[in-house]
Amino acid sequence: MPASRSPRTPRRSTTPTPSSHDWADLRAPNAWLLMLEGRAPWEYAALLAALPWMKKLPKGDGHPVLVFPGLGANDLTTAPLRALLDSLGYSTQPWGQGFNFGPRAGVLEKIEADLVDLHRRHGGRKVSLLGWSLGGIYARELAKMRPELVRCVVTLGTPFTGHPRATNAWRFFELVSGQTVADDHELLAQIRQAPPVPTTSIYSKSDGVVAWRCSVNEPSPLAENIEVQASHIGLGVNPIALYALADRLAQPEGDWKPFEPKGARRWFYKT
Repeated sequence: MPASRSPRTPRRSTTPTPSSHDWADLRAPNAWLLMLEGRAPWEYAALLAALPWMKKLPKGDGHPVLVFPGLGANDLTTAPLRALLDSLGYSTQPWGQGFNFGPRAGVLEKIEADLVDLHRRHGGRKVSLLGWSLGGIYARELAKMRPELVRCVVTLGTPFTGHPRATNAWRFFELVSGQTVADDHELLAQIRQAPPVPTTSIYSKSDGVVAWRCSVNEPSPLAENIEVQASHIGLGVNPIALYALADRLAQPEGDWKPFEPKGARRWFYKT
């Protein structure tokens, strides 16, 4: 999504982030990858089939998680994801602003107020921020605004680097937001910068909406990338992606470590 205005196993990406002169050269996924977005219902079916196994996911400690939907989506699309996290012991909250039609007036102010309220209602516990596609931009920017209230940020297929036209959704973004995707280098540089809290990007090279290189964090002690084989639309219900997500949210506060599956899971999760 524009930043402005059968599942395979994931692995921690070792692919270098594009250098600055490459970002402008990124292109939207081709027609074949876009057609593969039709597999999303099968990913949801895989989640339903895997529910008994999903009960063995790392348990949460009850801390709050604020969840943001993607472009043109609302809280209904994140309901299965939030239901799973609630069952694992987290306290999730939807973004509650209807359909996500981009950074309209008041959106950032509302999510900041929600973050402050969640932090207060949970006895001063830090809040994890989870964003799907464009929702991940809100999560990252909110963490930059109020890092003292944020435990970690996890994004699913979020295009925080590259040009907004390196997606197959930029025309839809302009249509529903009323904004024009422009070459605002200062804004793009700001969005590209990772928050000063543990930050994970879960992305797919077979994403048919967002060019995968747009979802790769620059290497740093607090930023990581986990690659999964999934559709863009199915990332929030893909059981392999959700395992990685649950593992990240279960990291102890103040003792975050990069994703590194252990034991038998090494056969499925390659770093």
